[in-house]
Amino acid sequence: MPKPLNASTRVARRLRRDATDVERTLWRELRERLQPWSFRRQHPIGNAIADFACPAAALVIELDGGQHSPELDAARTEEIARHGYRVIRFWNNEVTENLDGVLESIEKSLRTLSAL
Repeated sequence: MPKPLNASTRVARRLRRDATDVERTLWRELRERLQPWSFRRQHPIGNAIADFACPAAALVIELDGGQHSPELDAARTEEIARHGYRVIRFWNNEVTENLDGVLESIEKSLRTLSAL
């Protein structure tokens, strides 16, 4: 008999299935343009689910839209950081209007973290 899924895994699967257009765009570009880095999307870390995570570099990428609360975002960042990850955030419109710049920032963070 298969092991029952925990709540965060069920939520992560739903979030992957119901990804926004901006999340789909960034996911495609992370996989295609930032090789050899390996990313996971909607990855559970502690009590939070990270939009995108690169476990090898301990980096989390969060996308924020108009519905985000600064207080909740700060609490999520703190929770993820407790597990050894650095969090970088981008607004959805940054991804749609300046995808190359977002990818350059992510790549710079990856290089910086891998050099540590």
